[in-house]
Amino acid sequence: MDGTVLVADDDRTIRTVLTQALTRAGCKVHATSSLTTLMRWVGEGKGDVVISDVVMPDGNGLEMLPKIHQDRPGLPVIVISAQNTIMTAIQAAEAEAYDYLPKPFDLPDLMKRTAKALENRQRTPVRDEVVTGGDGPDELPLVGKTAAMQALYRLVARVMNTDLPVLISGESGTGKSLIARAIHDFSDRRTLPFVTVTAADLSDLEGPARVLARVKGGTLLFDEITDFSDEVQARIVRMMDVPGEHVPRFMATSQTDLARAMDDGRVRQDLFYRLSGASIQVPSLRERVDDIELLADHFLAKSEREGAPSRWLSADAKEIFRAYSWPGNVRQLENAVRRLSLTSRAEEISRSEVEAVLGNQPEMGPILQGGESEKLGTSVARHLRRYFDLHGNMLPPPGLYGRILREVEAPLIEIALEATGGNQAKCADLLGINRNTLRKKITELDIQVTRRRKLM
Repeated sequence: MDGTVLVADDDRTIRTVLTQALTRAGCKVHATSSLTTLMRWVGEGKGDVVISDVVMPDGNGLEMLPKIHQDRPGLPVIVISAQNTIMTAIQAAEAEAYDYLPKPFDLPDLMKRTAKALENRQRTPVRDEVVTGGDGPDELPLVGKTAAMQALYRLVARVMNTDLPVLISGESGTGKSLIARAIHDFSDRRTLPFVTVTAADLSDLEGPARVLARVKGGTLLFDEITDFSDEVQARIVRMMDVPGEHVPRFMATSQTDLARAMDDGRVRQDLFYRLSGASIQVPSLRERVDDIELLADHFLAKSEREGAPSRWLSADAKEIFRAYSWPGNVRQLENAVRRLSLTSRAEEISRSEVEAVLGNQPEMGPILQGGESEKLGTSVARHLRRYFDLHGNMLPPPGLYGRILREVEAPLIEIALEATGGNQAKCADLLGINRNTLRKKITELDIQVTRRRKLM
């Protein structure tokens, strides 16, 4: 890397590690624990990239971004923060941050993003995560530091102010409706109504007109769209096709894979294609185990603010929480924590108390309805048939065999590398292939290998 990086963080360890890592990579580094010093450097024309924490002793890093953009248009600012909520991601996007990473962050990942910012420093800052939102709820239970949640935050930020219909899929209790509400509350339509529509609202011919009159160009959410009858789905299609000055934004939630539901005849094809402008998959708790403790602490603090006694989980209790399958996801976790905050005999919640509340470990259900009952080969065959169907009477472009193998091979290797912490020897053993073969595949498929080194 070539350039000068300005680092602002009140944690001396982080400043030291970043300075050493960036210097070894070929950069010049100026590090400070003061936003005042950072702004002076920026004003003096120093730095090609800024890496800044949010909460600093003398101010808020996000609040400095407009001034940085005014003084130095195009200077990329990478925001790092221990405040791992969707609000922080949205605020960073609102302030036109070049990039955002939660703490603890992955050092090689931050280095890669810094290198990209240095390469792009003469260009317009990255816009695919920029949001123009407004004030909304101070606290949303959309909390998480895992890669799955950070990817979700970035996707929400990207679709926020578009007019694309949004399809939100995920298990019961994952927060699908909260995602829909967040998209509305921070969008340009936030001053207009947000209306959740049930099948009963559209049960008669006048239903669509009444619903459109209520929403007044705001946001319409169809909750669990697969539960709507074919007749009602047809009315939704006609609603979405009605031209007008105050056309609402359409969103829908589903516990079921909607493409599969379409194949099974439970969702009309014309409705599926109208709703799937942007698709958001909300991860289950089983897919983001590292967020469980963070969520539990969030709900314990919330209970305390509402009058419950101060409580915290013991180390053994945390282990039980992490090992549990949480079939009811975040909703079940919140209910369990609230119950423990009221019934625990001491300030520290014990393992036995958690076991008493959670009971026997339930069997893990499929991630989406019908998911576990389907073999991988069947799923692949279904997707391939749809791929051919989309081409109508024409054949897909030549080279299909290689493209399909690449589509399967790349995620397999990426997930295996992630599971083994980027250790290629362990990954090769896990996959049952030679280490040299793995290295060749990594190069051919342009897979980024990241060793797990984290900073608190």
